[in-house]
Amino acid sequence: MDWSIQEIAKLAGTTSRTLRHYDDLGLLPPSRIGGNGYRYYDRAALVRLQRILLLRELGLGLPAIADVLAGQTVEARALEGHLAWLRHEQVRLARQVASVERTIEALEGGEEIMAKDMLDGFDHTQYREEVEERWGRDAYAAGDRWWRGMGDDERAAWKERSAALGRDWNAAAESGVAPDSAEAQALAKRHVEWLTGIPGTPAGTPGGDVKAYVLGLGEMYVADPRFAANYGGERGATFVRDALAVFAEANL
Repeated sequence: MDWSIQEIAKLAGTTSRTLRHYDDLGLLPPSRIGGNGYRYYDRAALVRLQRILLLRELGLGLPAIADVLAGQTVEARALEGHLAWLRHEQVRLARQVASVERTIEALEGGEEIMAKDMLDGFDHTQYREEVEERWGRDAYAAGDRWWRGMGDDERAAWKERSAALGRDWNAAAESGVAPDSAEAQALAKRHVEWLTGIPGTPAGTPGGDVKAYVLGLGEMYVADPRFAANYGGERGATFVRDALAVFAEANL
């Protein structure tokens, strides 16, 4: 069974022109082209389109999406990571919905409402308590100052560096290399260098216990779906954890 480009565009809330553009970039070729010249898409193409749309929601540009799709060839495994991210977003959005509902009720009823209730789910510092609990108040304060002190271009560059590292981890995991391989260890070295650029963390603090920090993060990548989603799900995160463990034991 397949669907025409017009049907898919309508279902996805996009346009035929956008789908043709995806084809031009090699992101989403049609399954077949009919005698009338129309593009048609089968089930596998729809799965690929779903992944493209999800990655767009994550803020990735089309070149980055192409890299992710090329590196993650096992569709079900890749979607596990997307699903973990969606569940995290579901919780965040549910908090925002409840917050707006409480605000409407208060406005219509002439009631007072606390600021923290109005803004629940909107705070970009939502992980403050978690960071402070794990690494202390100074760690959060230093990291927050560092992030706020960046310009827009610097933030964008840092995000792209982080995304590129994640893509390369995913590609390595998909390729089947071992955690102690030269490729995986080169990525582990990059990962630790990336961590040392974040002020306030043990990795970014002179004299900090970098080894314990890296090993602990590796375990957290596997245990917490929010982090595992960056590496294609639990299996990808396990590969990252194991590679970091090898690197830490040998070099930290």
